[in-house]
Amino acid sequence: MEPKVKVDLTKYIEESRFVFDEVFSENATNTQVYERTAKPLVEYIFGGGNATCFAYGQTGSGKTYTMLDAHNGLYIQAADDLFAMAARPEHSHLNVHVSFYEIYLTNLYDLLANRAKLNAREDANQNVCIQGLREVLVQSSDDLLSVFEYGNNCRSTGSTGANSDSSRSHAILQISLRDSTSQRGSVIRGKLSFIDLAGNERGADRGDRADKQTMMEGAEINKSLLALKECIRALDLNKKHQPFRQSKLTQVLKDSFLGNSRACMVATISPNTSNSDNTLNTLRYADRVKAMKNSNGPASL
Repeated sequence: MEPKVKVDLTKYIEESRFVFDEVFSENATNTQVYERTAKPLVEYIFGGGNATCFAYGQTGSGKTYTMLDAHNGLYIQAADDLFAMAARPEHSHLNVHVSFYEIYLTNLYDLLANRAKLNAREDANQNVCIQGLREVLVQSSDDLLSVFEYGNNCRSTGSTGANSDSSRSHAILQISLRDSTSQRGSVIRGKLSFIDLAGNERGADRGDRADKQTMMEGAEINKSLLALKECIRALDLNKKHQPFRQSKLTQVLKDSFLGNSRACMVATISPNTSNSDNTLNTLRYADRVKAMKNSNGPASL
């Protein structure tokens, strides 16, 4: 419920209702969240699809812990199931590769190559390719964890009024299944992306002592999240033009919404009443994503 004021200055309470596939209490474990969100996506990529799991919410609400915790994050639990499936005889021709990069301000940086700057371009088929992105062959969950820990140490973080260790970039961890027997080289047969979106924030969230760099970071984060919302809106309305080029974030996530793809968004909120405005914004954003349908049929969210 949200306090409002009419034109005649009469105060009233506006009630908002949201319906989602799952709702988890503050006592829910990451394993419980994984079972109901990312686990179905692991099976899906072995059928040749692209799957994406987002974490969205205000800064400090637990996105990074849910998605990329080194011991119990969704990605490491997915890795356990993925390698179990990859060990089956029918999947013996598939190799597992991992890449890890971040979007900081308007640039892409490879977290597995000492933050080397990357360029995203479209090929002749309008598929987005990230030139120079390093991919590492991994053969177990422990290998993947080692690669992640190496890259995570290079990620951009900072202190704000809302969070002393705030993520100042969008982090994308991609796990690709490559066909080692393909005559055209190592062709991707499926891809699973875990995306820790930087927290949406208001100017008040940054604190009175925010410097110019922090304000620039916050403005660019909000701009890219708005661009993502506009792309989702365009897909929902089945518009001919989808504005994926509005930001680097939407450009590299193009294949997460088009074609043979599925997506899941984990929206994190804070129980503190002082964060009620941010909570409502997060719920409205997630509600828009859940309603999305792309031109190839309903998206699974």
